[in-house]
Amino acid sequence: MLDILRKRRSIRRYKDQEISPEVVEQLKEAVLRSPSSRGINPWRFVFVTDRALLEKLSRAKREGSGFLKGARLGVVVYADQTASDTWIEDCSIASIILQLCGQSLGLGSCWIQIRKRMHESGRPSEDYVKELLALPEKMKVESIIAFGYPDEDREPISLEELEYPKIQMKE
Repeated sequence: MLDILRKRRSIRRYKDQEISPEVVEQLKEAVLRSPSSRGINPWRFVFVTDRALLEKLSRAKREGSGFLKGARLGVVVYADQTASDTWIEDCSIASIILQLCGQSLGLGSCWIQIRKRMHESGRPSEDYVKELLALPEKMKVESIIAFGYPDEDREPISLEELEYPKIQMKE
């Protein structure tokens, strides 16, 4: 696991290569195994492989989502906000589980924050995504995770670059 964490970097350029259905199924299983507070599992997921829909989703916010149009898979992570007061945390955990599983399967990924971001029209990014996917009003969109086979090399962050001063030990 530590090796996966060492190698995982935000990847925003992807090869023009399909992700096999078997790999997608493994991502689905992994995300459904994500922990949630009190086992409520308020999260939901939309796996998007349609290139036209990925292109529309890539315009979900003013900046920082355009690379989704080059991805071969986007996973929209959202939740029923009425089911749990920890839906944000639960969706965040599910999002990183997806990214770590993708890394283990040879995929690159990048988190696209949707909650509390704005679309170029001036309305919330979340409203744009909910409208595109016809999600019910009570649902809240946390993120979109872009996936694809990396078309860029990003070196792992070295041990020396880690911010150890932010860790305190009390014995």
